[in-house]
Amino acid sequence: MKTGCVNLPLHGGKCPKWLFPRMKKLSGAISEIIVDEFGQEEFLKRISNPYFFQSFGCIIGFDWHSSGLSTTTLGALKESLNNMDIGIKIAGGKGKTSRKAPNEIENISDEFNLSENKKKRLIYSSKMSAKVDSNLIQDGYSLYHHSFFVAENGSWAVVQQGMNEKYARRYHWLSDNITSFVLEPNTSICGDKKEENVLNMTAKESDEAQKISLDLVNDNPSHLKKYFKEPIQKDLNYFFNDQNIFSMNSRHEIIDMNKRGMDMLNKAYEMQPKTYEELVAIKGIGAKSIRSLALISDLVYGKPASWRDPVKYSFAHGGKDGIPYPVNRKLMDENTELLKDAIISAKIGDKDRLNAIKRLTEFLRY
Repeated sequence: MKTGCVNLPLHGGKCPKWLFPRMKKLSGAISEIIVDEFGQEEFLKRISNPYFFQSFGCIIGFDWHSSGLSTTTLGALKESLNNMDIGIKIAGGKGKTSRKAPNEIENISDEFNLSENKKKRLIYSSKMSAKVDSNLIQDGYSLYHHSFFVAENGSWAVVQQGMNEKYARRYHWLSDNITSFVLEPNTSICGDKKEENVLNMTAKESDEAQKISLDLVNDNPSHLKKYFKEPIQKDLNYFFNDQNIFSMNSRHEIIDMNKRGMDMLNKAYEMQPKTYEELVAIKGIGAKSIRSLALISDLVYGKPASWRDPVKYSFAHGGKDGIPYPVNRKLMDENTELLKDAIISAKIGDKDRLNAIKRLTEFLRY
């Protein structure tokens, strides 16, 4: 299931050299405590929670409202967890590194001695989670970061991020109880900016549009050509004449579709997918094909897809930009060592320090 989504302003610049090594150490120490105390499944559950992840990034010193919180926190976690022995590794990353996820998942699967079927399922899950957020939820955010968390039993979580001109949007996934990648895989999507006219083919309201899209492809897409226009994108201003009157052409022109798009629909027809998920999973079936089939479903059969954006509307050491206050480096280093000592003590049977930390959380509630 997808567990959340967050909108964040795009911020430029790089993480300070003095901060990133500290983020690696502290994120690793916190992660190890969570896994030791509650297990790998609980760690994945927490990392897939957008609120926990945001707090996690703040605790290790990043800006609470920055797009860089996602990419830098995930980078620090990957370098930390992949060099630790707590049964959780991370594949993928930012930009070109995200494309290495399948190969890295193979290596992680071999390291964890997972079966061939589990390995293939993990790679499929990585690709599909990215494809759903890119093509089935067309919200104007282009994915540029994909981090895939794998536990040694084959459970997984995804944290990935896309961007438009001014904002980044982060998407969270968790493997627990997932039954479909194409029908409401999310349990909550949160952010502070709602976009207009977002095609959401994963919504329950899009269920009929999914079925018709599948039928249209399996019934030979060659008869759909009459609904396609020349591949020139037009905005609403195009349809206003010299008298400022809204005027449409006499023929139905509902969407762009180039030769490659038509070839992909014909390829899908030859494969005869049995479900909408199988259709979406076909290599080359992208956002334009998904959107065109959804629009034809509405035009011909009166079965519209959902056009509603699914998004819904803590500091420990400061933030790197000095908000709400500059990072206290000394305190950050001391807390990292405190956590490390607590972990070492717990492993030899002395849990007094960990129990003391737990008691502190109870104290802070009042």
